[in-house]
Amino acid sequence: MNSYRPAMDVLSERSSRVVSLVKYRRASARKAEGRFLVEGFNSVDAALSTGRVLSVLVRDSDSHKHVGLVDRVLEADIPLYWLSDKAADRLSETTTAPGVFAECTLVTTDLDDVLAGDPTLLVVAVEPREPGNVGTLTRCADAMGADAVLLLGDTVDPHNAKAVRASAGSIFHIPVVREVNVQRALEAVRRRGIVTLATTMDGELSLDDAASVLAGPHAWLFGNEAHGLPAELLAGADHRLSIPIRGRAESLNLAAASAICLYASARAQGS
Repeated sequence: MNSYRPAMDVLSERSSRVVSLVKYRRASARKAEGRFLVEGFNSVDAALSTGRVLSVLVRDSDSHKHVGLVDRVLEADIPLYWLSDKAADRLSETTTAPGVFAECTLVTTDLDDVLAGDPTLLVVAVEPREPGNVGTLTRCADAMGADAVLLLGDTVDPHNAKAVRASAGSIFHIPVVREVNVQRALEAVRRRGIVTLATTMDGELSLDDAASVLAGPHAWLFGNEAHGLPAELLAGADHRLSIPIRGRAESLNLAAASAICLYASARAQGS
């Protein structure tokens, strides 16, 4: 044990605390408890600034690496636990356990609350299924100053461990909405005077020429990885834009397309 660290028992992989947290790997358990598990320094560090952290767990053998974080946890009077190596490995969903975890309340918020804030840039993903892409989308949206990420339809849970890791802490920086009814959500967005934009290879407007459209409040619509945006949503968008491709690639995936579009939006809005 390190002499500076608070003295307490080290939890084993069989402890009731660890066993209960492992259950958060299942979406049903996360929903039932209203909680999820975050792993990795960046994500835990971001979570500590939100008031959503219920407890923090640190691998005992790594405690010397997280002195500052442990001090923050103790100052905030958040329950702190030490983990054995096997306990950390059991909690982690990565090949190499990061050594620090946080139990947090779910981050998703209501669409009405987002729209009440008069957003000027929304990121809408319709039925995304790949958690890594959802996390990357959230990270891009956060980086480019978007007001919220909307996950519509039958979507992957944004609290999925892979999605949380891919967001690199951004899931705690930007509101995330999950709404099953796609049409109802988009109608609510349009009622706020927010223009909807979709990307397509044969869009009538090039992203290079869209500065005037992007300067106003708008929402980017992105489809899922396998099938893209449903035809009716593509046709119903206020504008269909094409992303100029100078090389020989035939298309872009969700993460790449969203990064390009959101950068264009940030430039146009002066973010």
